[in-house]
Amino acid sequence: MIAWMAGMLYLPRLYVYHAQATPGSEASETFKVMEKRLLRLIINPAMIATLLFGLWLLALNPHLLHERYMHAKFGLVVMLFALHGFFARARKDFEKDQNRRSVRFWKTINEVPALLLAVIVLLVILKPF
Repeated sequence: MIAWMAGMLYLPRLYVYHAQATPGSEASETFKVMEKRLLRLIINPAMIATLLFGLWLLALNPHLLHERYMHAKFGLVVMLFALHGFFARARKDFEKDQNRRSVRFWKTINEVPALLLAVIVLLVILKPF
């Protein structure tokens, strides 16, 4: 989970820098390689491992499925999966030099994984409902 989140925090930061680079430039081509490797070698495998370990945890502790805070956590984790998919799609756009988003957009969306993670952790620790 730590590796997945680290990648989810770093990838949009790369997109900020990539959005500032001139398409076709040496910097742009370097970012393409970095983004692809990060996604394929770290983020995707870490996400799959996180999913498998989460399912294993539920199999060992099925009573967690009846906890209301876990339902909220599941919803936020689904949002992380959706964000992961969005980042993967954005990588393909950058690869084709077809990014349509601004630097400001990437700086803003860069904060979303941290926010989701913070709320997920707080839900698990505090168990507010």
